[in-house]
Amino acid sequence: MRTADMARLAGSAVTAHRLRSALTTLGIAIGIFAVVLLTSIGEGIHRFVMSEFTQFGTNIIGINPGKATTMGASIGIFGSVRPLSIDDAEALRRLPYVESVVTMVQGNAEIEFGRLQRRTTVYGVSPDFPQVFQFDVASGSFLPPDDPRNPRAVAVLGSKLANELFPKESPVGARIRVGGDRYRVVGVMEPKGTMLGFDLDDTIFVPASRGLDLFGREGLMEIDILYAENAPVDELVSGIKRLLIARHGGEDVTITTQQQMMDVLGSVLGVLTFAVGALGGISLLVGGVGIFSIMTISVSERTSEVGLLRALGASKGQILTLFLGEAILLAAAGGFAGLVVGWGGAWMINQLIPSMPVHTPLYFVFLAEFAAILIGLLAGVAPARRAAAMIPVEALRTE
Repeated sequence: MRTADMARLAGSAVTAHRLRSALTTLGIAIGIFAVVLLTSIGEGIHRFVMSEFTQFGTNIIGINPGKATTMGASIGIFGSVRPLSIDDAEALRRLPYVESVVTMVQGNAEIEFGRLQRRTTVYGVSPDFPQVFQFDVASGSFLPPDDPRNPRAVAVLGSKLANELFPKESPVGARIRVGGDRYRVVGVMEPKGTMLGFDLDDTIFVPASRGLDLFGREGLMEIDILYAENAPVDELVSGIKRLLIARHGGEDVTITTQQQMMDVLGSVLGVLTFAVGALGGISLLVGGVGIFSIMTISVSERTSEVGLLRALGASKGQILTLFLGEAILLAAAGGFAGLVVGWGGAWMINQLIPSMPVHTPLYFVFLAEFAAILIGLLAGVAPARRAAAMIPVEALRTE
């Protein structure tokens, strides 16, 4: 039997029972649709979260007070053997490969200007903050390079807070109150948007030393280091550890590179993408069961046809190939329909809800179609083997 003849026979068997074939391909189509749509959402979230983190750069090292516990979380924000201090930050600034150092303390306070007042997030930081976190100033300037232990009472407003307190005038030079203390506004930041739900524009920045006084803290919540692009990171981390051990009398800090955070985050998000894809794969398996059922019925209905083909000289391998080709054809058709609908659904979600990240990588498309064909192949093996094993004379007697 020629290959063209087998292809024609497989195609005619599918088209002869259009409704049955359509219902069979529908099961595969639903499975592929679910896989493509869910993995597109998962991959979109993955890319969105990674872009949110990388917008601040990748050559940053974060230092938090308190040694990481066996559970993998730092408890130093709430207390440690010795708090991180501004003097620690100044000492770290002198290490090789260090370009900038940012001290940070965070809290909430009441902001007042005239009769206007509202509570917002206050960041106590050092003047290098815009350079380290790629945060530009829209007007005025950022915090001046004063004595870090006794800085002037100046503040920089986030764009949203500035628009609310000063809707019709420039806030630069104005006097405001932060937590009851008077500050002079020296600048306004460019809009930065939100990061993982945190509004970076609804903020105010003050010197770190004044932030410590404002919130009644003994030590900093974090020190961030921007290092040179070509710096040996492991060597730099070792140097930071040695210096802080010498200053604190022991290892009581947690040092985390930006790459480590991104690797952990990437692995977690990768598992999330796989998990949602696996949920869609359940529907795909259900479609495979449908193909197995239909192919089993088809073999039973076409017993005499198989006997005739065998009597005319068709080999067992050709009969096996004929029924496997029919199963693959059903699965491939369903997979293609599922791809079209799934890709279209992902595009529609992206158009209707622009804030929801959806991305369909091209390799997902090929992988999904390959999975559909593989499911069809596996589901058709048992019925095809049964057809190939028929004895021609006995098969013809069923007519």
